[in-house]
Amino acid sequence: MSETLLEVNGLAKHYPVRKGLIVAKQVGTVRAVDGVSFSLKRGETLALVGESGCGKSTTARLVLRLIEPSAGTIRFEGVDVTRISGAAQRAMRRRMQIVFQDPYASLNPRLTVAETIAEPMLVHGIGDAASRRKRVEELLSLVGLRSFHAQRYPHEFSGGQRQRIGIARALAVQPDLVVCDEPVSALDVSIQAQVVNLLKDLQRRFGLAYLFIAHDLAVVKHVADRVAVMYLGQIVEVAGKRDLFAAPRHPYTRALLAAIPHPDPQRRGQVKPLGGDLPSPLNPPSGCRFHTRCPFAQERCRKEAPALRQLAPGHEAACHFAETLPAVGLDFTGGLSEAATKRLALYAKARAA
Repeated sequence: MSETLLEVNGLAKHYPVRKGLIVAKQVGTVRAVDGVSFSLKRGETLALVGESGCGKSTTARLVLRLIEPSAGTIRFEGVDVTRISGAAQRAMRRRMQIVFQDPYASLNPRLTVAETIAEPMLVHGIGDAASRRKRVEELLSLVGLRSFHAQRYPHEFSGGQRQRIGIARALAVQPDLVVCDEPVSALDVSIQAQVVNLLKDLQRRFGLAYLFIAHDLAVVKHVADRVAVMYLGQIVEVAGKRDLFAAPRHPYTRALLAAIPHPDPQRRGQVKPLGGDLPSPLNPPSGCRFHTRCPFAQERCRKEAPALRQLAPGHEAACHFAETLPAVGLDFTGGLSEAATKRLALYAKARAA
């Protein structure tokens, strides 16, 4: 079988904006996701990061066809899932599952844990009642819960335990791809570490591929193999985790990494936050969508949209001047080195002159 499990090309989701009570007219379009392309290999974790509202969760739901795309293709093992329906779609969905962000809202309060985990198997016609009951016990043990938890209800568990139940439910039908939509953002920091380590252990055990949606770069650094950075509905940089953290090539990626809190008080405040407001997806800027906030923007950026192009093996960025931007000296803990701060000051001075 092909090493590439998931391949997304030109994926878009546009929502029409209408005005009028009797005869509603379309007055605009919200470009929530606008031409996203990426691939995911078997057993790999691709992290999708960016500010709130950039289109990460919408992309995740498009991949699973929980919402229908406006354009683009989604190929799972070479099959375009946007063109299948009925029994074929049901069979495909068995192999693609999701862990939602809110572990409480994603669980039915009227179902016991056993009923919640067994429900996907029942929907897909897997096994009989006895085998499903045994499978539920196995899954609870896998995610660190006990067999007696099976007869309890969601409100009887902590947030971390509820997320473990959500993970067990996703694994019930033995998927190849699991979409993790900010699975630890609603949890305490100590619980986050436990759930992330659990996800990594399960990945090693079952060869799972993860599409990991997150905005916490500390979590991304721990869990991801590759990282795709989104801004205003588009991917602006894709690279291996170490390459992206060590040498980010897009100004927006640099801003995200520089904003990571640093434990050293002497290094806090060295990096100024991005200026300007986040543009609306209803009316995105012309040219490069980041140019209204970019400290390196030039006239070309305002007129011409940059393509996502390869700068080095496995490293792509959508920036006209990615090769000529000054090195910033970012490390894995965030913040800028003193030398990098001086270089940026000299660069700004040269531009002003």
